[in-house]
Amino acid sequence: MKRIAVITTIYRYLSHAQHFADRFLVGYPKEGKWHRPDMKVVSLYVDQKPEGEQSEDRAREFGFTVYPTIAEALRYGGDQIAVDAVLSIGEHGDYPNNELSQVLYPRYEFFKECVKVFEDDGRAVPIFNDKHLSYNFEKAKEMVDDGHRLGFGVLSGSSLPVTWRLPDVDIPYDHELEGAVMVGVGGSDPMDYHALEAMQCMVERRKGGETGVAAVQLIDGDEVWKAGEDGRWSLELLEAALSRSDTPCGLTDEDGRTQNLIGTGELYKLVDNPAAYFIEYNDGFKATLLMLNGAVRDYCFAAKLKNEPIPVSTQFFLTPTPNVTYSACLIAKIEELYETGVAPYPAERTLLVSGTLESCLKSRHQGHVRLETPHLNVQYRAPEESQHARR
Repeated sequence: MKRIAVITTIYRYLSHAQHFADRFLVGYPKEGKWHRPDMKVVSLYVDQKPEGEQSEDRAREFGFTVYPTIAEALRYGGDQIAVDAVLSIGEHGDYPNNELSQVLYPRYEFFKECVKVFEDDGRAVPIFNDKHLSYNFEKAKEMVDDGHRLGFGVLSGSSLPVTWRLPDVDIPYDHELEGAVMVGVGGSDPMDYHALEAMQCMVERRKGGETGVAAVQLIDGDEVWKAGEDGRWSLELLEAALSRSDTPCGLTDEDGRTQNLIGTGELYKLVDNPAAYFIEYNDGFKATLLMLNGAVRDYCFAAKLKNEPIPVSTQFFLTPTPNVTYSACLIAKIEELYETGVAPYPAERTLLVSGTLESCLKSRHQGHVRLETPHLNVQYRAPEESQHARR
């Protein structure tokens, strides 16, 4: 039975730590059955313990120990590393923001403390790092490089790439793409990260594989609509993406009517401050994330395939709280990492998305300028087999 150390910022109701660690404690639904991982949480480190947090209660109920340091959690109270895997969750809690509005979660610091134990003790184990690798690209790159250098599996990122899709579609592997539009909702930077990685898990399958990002720009307000009118992003693809939404707002909320948000003009009334993230890739491909708060409440995608008249489009399905079962889809991938030592998809995806988001936020901070990004020359091949949930 694999022994897991959980390293987290905070353990409370509906935190990522609670969603993820609880599934290793009690199991989760998988492909129509209740699944209990053949793994055991044996230790926990929690950075913050405000009133109402759950770490001590969980420790008493499930028989593991809460340690005061990361090194002690990995060594399970001894003098050598004594766990087989690390679940590192740097999300939620009271942490400062920087000038880009990024929350400075200590994901890099958690990871580096683990790496120090690996180096000191001469043994490395797989790490799952929740969401961004880091708010800073150089730190994120160092984390991925550490995994390669010491030979341990690194998995990271969002649950959106592995949740169910409505409909169940994917980009045909190694097919030429002519454009893509992703629709996201929520605040920056936590929710635009989810949307960018969902978009990336689709477009990375294009012909030639991932080549890295050459330039980015983030604009907002009425300039977003003007960019659509000017053809900088595709109205056809936006309509295809919105057609997959189950949560159109406005008139649908009022009386249940179905809407073409673009055709009726409701879209422009509902969204107070749209944002467009323009991503230019090294191979010339271009994709756009549109954050449309107020129009819909889900995440949808559309892409134009070469020589195909109808766009590929889908919704990344997010199940409701408190179970948020879509996170169980990610736990299945984490289990695979822990069992095999190999990540089911490369951490370079998350590395590229982490850096892309940081550069987009710099674009906004510098007056919405276009920024060339030679440092985002991150190349990788996605697995040919699709990794999202199907059953």
